[in-house]
Amino acid sequence: MKITIKKLPKNEIEIEGELETEVFENYYKTALKKLGENLKLDGFRKGKIPENVLISNIPEIRILEEMAEMALGEHYPKIIEKEKIDAIGRPEISIVKLARKNPLGFKIKTAVLPVIKLPDYKSSAKKIIEAVTDAEKDTTVTEKDLEDTIMDIRKSRAPKKHMKDATPEPHPDPLLNKERVPKAGEVDELPEFNDDFVRAIGPFKDVEDFKTKLKENIKLEKENLQKEKTRLKIVEKIIDESAIDLPEILVEVELDKILHRMESDITQMGLKFEDYLKHLNKKVEDLRKEFRMDAEKKAKLALILNEIAKVEKIVADEKQVEKEVSILLEQYKDADPERVRMHVENVLTNEKIFQFLEKQ
Repeated sequence: MKITIKKLPKNEIEIEGELETEVFENYYKTALKKLGENLKLDGFRKGKIPENVLISNIPEIRILEEMAEMALGEHYPKIIEKEKIDAIGRPEISIVKLARKNPLGFKIKTAVLPVIKLPDYKSSAKKIIEAVTDAEKDTTVTEKDLEDTIMDIRKSRAPKKHMKDATPEPHPDPLLNKERVPKAGEVDELPEFNDDFVRAIGPFKDVEDFKTKLKENIKLEKENLQKEKTRLKIVEKIIDESAIDLPEILVEVELDKILHRMESDITQMGLKFEDYLKHLNKKVEDLRKEFRMDAEKKAKLALILNEIAKVEKIVADEKQVEKEVSILLEQYKDADPERVRMHVENVLTNEKIFQFLEKQ
């Protein structure tokens, strides 16, 4: 196979080449058979139509297109491997020459991993951690924290007057069941906070047992919040100090994720995404512009964490990966096992990277 590789702006390349006639012709019968599997013809069983009948019923251009798809599906990964190209995202394939008894001419445009110039990330992390004040580190749970949370829980479970259709949605964690503020016209009839009340919420012996566990939960929430704040500062500092020529395709992928999550959240609330956009008087393109900076940060962060993992040889623990994958596949039985594994490996590896930075 003859190929030429041309560098394009924004970390993209164009691979132009030809697959030899003899190699391309080898895909003819396979392509014809595949197209014939779904063809319905009177007098023939599906998938059992003779070759000569298929040829007379399937346009040649359709067979050629299937041949091209099969050929490049097999040879593109070989090109990438042979030329040592760190391709990312889905390639854009253009067929420039397509005919029987001829070479297959093609052009493939794909993004490649950019060169990432990392700062002294260990020093950056150390400075951020040392700058955390004692007040910020303080995760003491005060009586006020406890009483405020108990009051929120009581309010969330209070029957409402004048609003019979207002059914509050419970928080997934019964210990931190902070729900919506009553609307105008609603009057809270607070339930008495006693042993019966806490037993109705969850597996608690009595009020004291509930308070003890609630206190532990509030403390854990404060600790997690503090940890996330520190990690965010570390991330922002490393991103600011790194040099990355970000491929456009990665930004688009992150924008797709943000909008997909947003649409999913809106749908779960019982609303149509189209109606939500009309209410905002915006189009999807407007949201893509608004969230672009967030998408760029997410894309840069993913590249930076990946690079740190390579430099420091940080990998997820295989046993932990297997355990988490097993749990997720049990919960989501229709999920793609390979995609679940990639997600788990990514999450666990990133956690190890942050733990590594926090130890500096």
